[in-house]
Amino acid sequence: MHTQTEIAICGAGPAGMALAALLVKRGMAGERIVLVDAKSLEAASADPRSLALSWGSRQLLEQVGAWPLPATEIHQIHVSRKGQFGRSMITRDEQDVPALGYVTRYGDVVKVLAGVCERLGVRSLRPARVTRIDEAPEQVHLVLADGGSVDAAIVVQAEGGLFGEQADKAVKRDYGQTAIIAQVSTSAPVAHRAYERFTGEGPLALLPQDDGYALVWCVRPETAESLLALGDAAFLKKLGETFGERLGTFTGATRRLAFPLGLNAGMPGSARIAAIGNAAQTLHPVAGQGLNLGLRDAAVLARLLAQDATPDMLSQYAALRRQDRDVTVKLTDTMARIFANDSPIQALLGVSLAAIDVIAPARSLLAELMMYGRR
Repeated sequence: MHTQTEIAICGAGPAGMALAALLVKRGMAGERIVLVDAKSLEAASADPRSLALSWGSRQLLEQVGAWPLPATEIHQIHVSRKGQFGRSMITRDEQDVPALGYVTRYGDVVKVLAGVCERLGVRSLRPARVTRIDEAPEQVHLVLADGGSVDAAIVVQAEGGLFGEQADKAVKRDYGQTAIIAQVSTSAPVAHRAYERFTGEGPLALLPQDDGYALVWCVRPETAESLLALGDAAFLKKLGETFGERLGTFTGATRRLAFPLGLNAGMPGSARIAAIGNAAQTLHPVAGQGLNLGLRDAAVLARLLAQDATPDMLSQYAALRRQDRDVTVKLTDTMARIFANDSPIQALLGVSLAAIDVIAPARSLLAELMMYGRR
């Protein structure tokens, strides 16, 4: 089957569907947009992975009617360094917002945004895997695995990584870390408080979700192998030794999954192809900025393409997103590299955290970057 459209969005994840919905909200007819995704909606909606949404991302989702959705509010963020004096606490009261952020599930975000896009008349092709992208002066031709095709004036890559020459120009880095993720429970949970604990092997994050926590524990690959091999009781004991006793003891854990961590980021695009979200940058999970950066990409691109779906607007998009993207990528990359090993630089972290905790403007700057990005 052949489909003709004005804008084709490859990747119907949160960033791709948010872009489609924002375009319609800014005046573009839904039938001028096609979402293409390799997964069925049922499969994507069942994805249990936890996501951290910033306050700014909630505001974007509200614009398109994708809020409320199932989520746990973050009222405080506690940052500390294992074995060092000093910590910092960022609170919603000090920042004068209802919540610093929210913890939700990928599947829940997808389900709500899919309903929004359907109501707005956005067309969807799924499951449909793109096997080739051919760019010509006047349009872009997408070849699908099932033999179908899509021709579009503008193509937006929202999932799947960088493409073509842009992949060769991207900044790539292997952090030598693996993230172990799971849902865990504790004997003394603190409602709505998130924790970022820096260790000699990487950050350990506990994000409040439902009655427990979403765990993201970054360690060396060999440590990850040993942790995955442990029984639940031994794993929870090791987690408690690393995190400390702020939440009492760890009492339960779901099945653990592991993912290698690296950086893959650039300023991708061509005359008629742009990239947002994971297709533009894959970041270390420290500070939880990946999805939020992708949603900010979508907001800027929607504002431009709703005016005119042309290569000139894609050029403007690249220029407008450069500062926020560069600051966020450099921030997460620097933090990841510092905390990938037990380096001497980490000895300064306790002092830095103590200083941040007593200097309100420093806390506010850090909170603003986490909630809104570089504006």
